[in-house]
Amino acid sequence: MGAGKVIDNKVVDTRGQRGRQQTARHEETTRTNIGLTAIGIGSLYNKLTSVPPLPKLESTWWGPGQPHNVDKSIRPFRINISQEVLDDLNTRLQHVKLTPPLEGIGFQYGFNTDYLKKVVDFWRTKYNWREREAYLNSFPQFKTQVDGLDLHFLHVKPKQVPPSTRVLPLLLLHGWPGSVREFYEIIPLLTTPREGVNFVFEVVVPSLPGYGFSEGASKPGLGAAQMAVVFKDLMARLGFDKFYLQGGDWGGIIGANMATLFQEKVLGFHSNFCNTSPPLYYIKLILGSFWPTLIVDEKHVDKTYPLSTHFSFLVEESVALTDSPVGLAAYILEKFSLGTNAKFRSKSDGGLTHKFQLADLLDNVMIYWVTGSITTSVRLYSEGFSRAQRELGILSIPTKVPTACVWFPNEIRYYPEYFLREKYHNLLQNSHMKQGGHFAALEEPKLLAEDIFSAIKIMLDQKST
Repeated sequence: MGAGKVIDNKVVDTRGQRGRQQTARHEETTRTNIGLTAIGIGSLYNKLTSVPPLPKLESTWWGPGQPHNVDKSIRPFRINISQEVLDDLNTRLQHVKLTPPLEGIGFQYGFNTDYLKKVVDFWRTKYNWREREAYLNSFPQFKTQVDGLDLHFLHVKPKQVPPSTRVLPLLLLHGWPGSVREFYEIIPLLTTPREGVNFVFEVVVPSLPGYGFSEGASKPGLGAAQMAVVFKDLMARLGFDKFYLQGGDWGGIIGANMATLFQEKVLGFHSNFCNTSPPLYYIKLILGSFWPTLIVDEKHVDKTYPLSTHFSFLVEESVALTDSPVGLAAYILEKFSLGTNAKFRSKSDGGLTHKFQLADLLDNVMIYWVTGSITTSVRLYSEGFSRAQRELGILSIPTKVPTACVWFPNEIRYYPEYFLREKYHNLLQNSHMKQGGHFAALEEPKLLAEDIFSAIKIMLDQKST
């Protein structure tokens, strides 16, 4: 007879009873697990899709020690590098040891040292710093102390402005490894009145803190969000409570922070490196790795995918950065080569003179060398990608500021308009150029200037309706 038990003269099937109890417990456990899983998924979804609150960042003292003797004066500045610094540079350029490159190789293994020898020879024998210094001083420039930092900036006003033409303040922000030198070709295009256009720009072009002739922070924590505060304070110092702004690379990221944190002050934002980090961004980005056209228009797929192609080269370093001007030049110029067109990697000269004059590129290198600012400049990467910076979530917070994005085909990173509109709720223009790369202001100043004028006109028209 099967398992059972006599209770009150009745036979009870205890085996079946135990089975039913086990089934009940299993069902209860399953329901509990499903409930916990649902809660977990819901919590994760809320975390991924929730928009963080807009942080309130106050002005901070980034200079040495505690706030003291705040000097609010605006002082004229001229670049004047001592002959001692130039003599030391020339000595270093005469004593260069380079390893021969592999045969038949361009820039695939870093800066081609055969071409580097030609760069050094040009730098030492033909590049005339005093002439270049005079050129760099051709625009009015100043220094002023803002939030404890001695900031360097160009301030160029238009000349011979017709009575019916409005003068609009425009803040131009550069990135890394660039400098204010990137804007020298575009400044005249922006500050010269145009026939049929009823506005022109008065431009302010600062060196980022720790870059070139701007003082670097003495305290940790100066990331893109904090620089946004610094530049808001700079514009206030110059008498601009409201203004337009434009930026690429870090300038685009800092600009996006400004357009989010200070929406009442930024009249319009134009960028050739629009950035965003909307809810579910990374999930969507990875999803696009399998079905690219689900995320990006087919004609722009190669600008975003495969992800490995578009992110890996950003962390490559070829020549050690020590106290070597040649190492510094190789490091910086390689970024200009690949940032202009990644296909230039296969060229023995990196395609550097395809779009640029070598003297112009060396101007930028010299700004880093004579100021000794390469170390302080790259600190922005540490601060900009820190946990504290990410937790602010500013690139995930929408902004209503009128915005225009322009994409050059060889840009190092691309965001589909679908993503951009999740952050820039008032995206009025999203242009795609036929040529150009990451350093658009220096490479394609006319195209960039045209797009800026076009965008600001649309913004003004929207404001007047």
